[in-house]
Order: sequence, then C-alpha cells, then structure tokens
Amino acid sequence: MSAAAPTTRRTEREGVITLCFTRPDKLNALTPEMIEAVGDAVDALATRDDLRVLVIAGQGRYFTSGVDIGASMPMGEQANATNARRNGRRMHAVFDRIEAVEKPVVLAAQGPCWGAGLELAVSCDFRLAAQQSTFALPEIRLGMVPSSGGVSRLTRLVGTGWSRWLAMAGRVISAEQALTMGLVQEVYPSDEFDTRVRSFVDELCALPSEAVGLAKITIGVCAELGPERGRDVERLTAGIIVSTNEYRDRVKAFVERGKTNKT
Repeated sequence: MSAAAPTTRRTEREGVITLCFTRPDKLNALTPEMIEAVGDAVDALATRDDLRVLVIAGQGRYFTSGVDIGASMPMGEQANATNARRNGRRMHAVFDRIEAVEKPVVLAAQGPCWGAGLELAVSCDFRLAAQQSTFALPEIRLGMVPSSGGVSRLTRLVGTGWSRWLAMAGRVISAEQALTMGLVQEVYPSDEFDTRVRSFVDELCALPSEAVGLAKITIGVCAELGPERGRDVERLTAGIIVSTNEYRDRVKAFVERGKTNKT
C-alpha cells in the first residue's frame, strides 16, 4: 500500500516560512494534522530569530473548504459536548498562538476560504486574496455555529452586521466584498497573486523586526482598552523602541542621508 500524500508543505527562504496546504483533491479540507502543522510553523516563527514572517497558503482551487468533518468532527456517540469542547480547544490553541506571536502572519487565499479557514484567517495579521477567492462560514447550514474564533474575532474585525451576514445567514461573499468590509486588506489579480504576495512579504521582512513586533502587541492591547489607556500603552511602546539599537541605527542613517542630500 502506498503512503498517503502529504497534506502540507513547509518551505523557508530569506526570513520567510511558508506553510502550504497540499490536499487539493479534498479542497484542502482541514484535518487535525494540518492544524498541527500550522501550529508547528507558528512555533518555528516564534522561536527562531532568522524567521521574520509566516505565510499560510493553499494549493489548488480552494485555499480550504473548511474542516474535514469526517476526520475532525465527533460523530455518532462521540458527538457530545465534552468532545466538541476538546476539539475546539485544540484549534483555539493554534489560532491563539498566531495572534500572540510577535511577528507577522500572512494568510494568502488563492481560492475560496471557508469555515475553519476563515476562522484561521481572522487570527492572522494580514489577509491577501486573489480575485476568485470567496469567504464563508457555512457551519449554520449543518446546524452549527462557528466555534474556533470565527464569531469572536470576526465580530471584532468587521462588526456585528457583517458577522450576522456570514455566521447567521451563511452567506458567501466575494473577495471584493471582503475588501470593502475590511475582512481582507488587498485583492490581487489571479495571474499576479503569487508575485504580489511575495512582494508584500518581502517588504514586511525589510521592516525593523522589534518595531513590527511591538506594533502588533500595541494594536492588540489597544483594541481592548479605552482611548486614554491606549495612549498610555503607545507611550510605553515608544519608550521601549527608542532604547533599541535598531531604532538608533536607522535614525542615524536617516539623518545622515538628509545631510548628504543637502550638500
């Protein structure tokens, strides 16, 4: 019997780690092993100084059609509240680590991003979509409610109205509509998608790593605070940044360039 084909592929280049779903015959339906592979990639990003950005991508027509119900969901007598919570905790743990890691995580949806894929997407810092991508939370059609951050993070990101449209009505939205509502930050032509994603990621890699990490932390904290306490956090962040060698070196280089341009 031949070995099963791998469901993910992990590659690295010049500070970028990419985790690609490689199960196109199953529309990249997510298995527990695929979610674990995402977690492993996040852990590598978090612990290795040579890695600066994680890209999560897909191969084939779909980024992912969502969870592989047969492989991931409790069935029959196993379909009880205890097992449902246990499964939810596993996925929550990975998505929480994406949100917590002090480096950028980019989701590159080359095709439809549904169900748990959308819940994965809203835990990432940046969401880039090809024109043919669509986004949906079809769980409601199975009598379920998205339970892996799809409601809590989505609502925080796009508001209650759009969350109702996706999670309650089970609507499918286009990439352009996702851009309008703030779900994705960029939509690229399909024939330019890989090149444009690579260009964006390379620009992220070139930014000061300490400042990028602190910006991510500050944004997350400020989202939970009122404006006055948020400004306190900004001032604390600024105090940390100005003491770093990276900041001092970049400011010095900027000033020197200014002097050169004036001569």
